[in-house]
Amino acid sequence: MKIRLVIALMLPAGLCVAQESGRFHTEHSIGLNIGHEHSFHGVDADGGSKTLILPYWGLDYNFQFARKFALGLHVDFIPQSFEVEKNIEGDDESVERKRPVAPALMGFFKPTERWSFGLGMGAELEKEESFVLNRAAVEYGVEIRKGWEVFGAIQYDIRWKAYDTWTIGLGIGKTFGKKQKE
Repeated sequence: MKIRLVIALMLPAGLCVAQESGRFHTEHSIGLNIGHEHSFHGVDADGGSKTLILPYWGLDYNFQFARKFALGLHVDFIPQSFEVEKNIEGDDESVERKRPVAPALMGFFKPTERWSFGLGMGAELEKEESFVLNRAAVEYGVEIRKGWEVFGAIQYDIRWKAYDTWTIGLGIGKTFGKKQKE
């Protein structure tokens, strides 16, 4: 069900393909972003259920190898500890997370210069227990000056046999190898 939703949201992007001319040059980019991660499976001090809104930092590296495709390593870091319920049917187990780091290898489709739609796989790493995850992301970036870009990102992480989160963030990035407009 979740995968069908992600695919249904990404398909219309293919209709927005803009005509591009000129020669393509491979590009590398690195970005730093900050935002909030949301989980509907949080646990409060009394053991009750609550929605968690946690700060996160993200460090992204991308290699655009074709006009419309890129690969990347996106690493998210939550700088605080929290407790969540595992959202497994019939299981009320909760797990404490202490400053987890979640790297994911991402593949991106870029129908236009500004939009990126990505799918990837990685892991949420933490001292006590780690979880495999799948990530879907949508990013929109605007070049501000000579390869510098401001971007917004929305992503959804599915941690296998654990819990899900969605994230919203803003960032700044720098592109290397891009031919400057004359």
